[in-house]
Amino acid sequence: MLAAAIQAFRELFTPPFRAVLWKCVGFTIGLLALLIIVLEGLFSHFVEWPHWIETTIEWLGGLALVVGSIFLIPPVTSLMAGLYLDDIAGQVERIYYPGDPPGKEMPALAAIGAGLKFFLVVLVVNLAALFLLLVPGVNLIAFYAGNGYLLGREYFEMVAMRHLSPEEARRLRKANLTTVFLAGLIIAGLASVPIVNLLTPLFATAFMVHVYKSLARRAGLSRLSPRPA
Repeated sequence: MLAAAIQAFRELFTPPFRAVLWKCVGFTIGLLALLIIVLEGLFSHFVEWPHWIETTIEWLGGLALVVGSIFLIPPVTSLMAGLYLDDIAGQVERIYYPGDPPGKEMPALAAIGAGLKFFLVVLVVNLAALFLLLVPGVNLIAFYAGNGYLLGREYFEMVAMRHLSPEEARRLRKANLTTVFLAGLIIAGLASVPIVNLLTPLFATAFMVHVYKSLARRAGLSRLSPRPA
């Protein structure tokens, strides 16, 4: 699994992935900036303080939001995944699994809907983890356990549904809960590293393609060729 994670990370900087990489990073930064501006604006609008106190609070609040953005990166990148998953997964499959049946792309509306649903679920978990910051140790456990499960589940199923029905994708995931959860923990680990976490949706998708191919081959679900050395 670690070898697949390293392979997926290296793939992000190869020529076939660069265009998607810059688009995804750009959208992620833009969306994060918008969230921070909106939250800061709402705070200043509903709370009235003397000017100097308000200015201090705004600066401290902005700093806190930037620090707290580590908890916003997973939900934001989950939204990006719905938009770019097919592009990334298709590139990985064409390069590393040319002998396998190609995956079926999700319709645009379905991809946007899946991304929004994924975004809302992961947002709730990360807001809960953010509120637990005052409880030493518990917040980290909540962050990694919650995101490890959710990111592993959603990325795996979205990749798997390019080849299987939703029911088959869920069955394959449930049959390999530990593997998918550990893969999710690796993704959550990357999502917790500032700056690097902007690559989360690309890395997670490429990584989960390799994980899916390995598990599907083991389960004998489809004709899968071995991955090239």
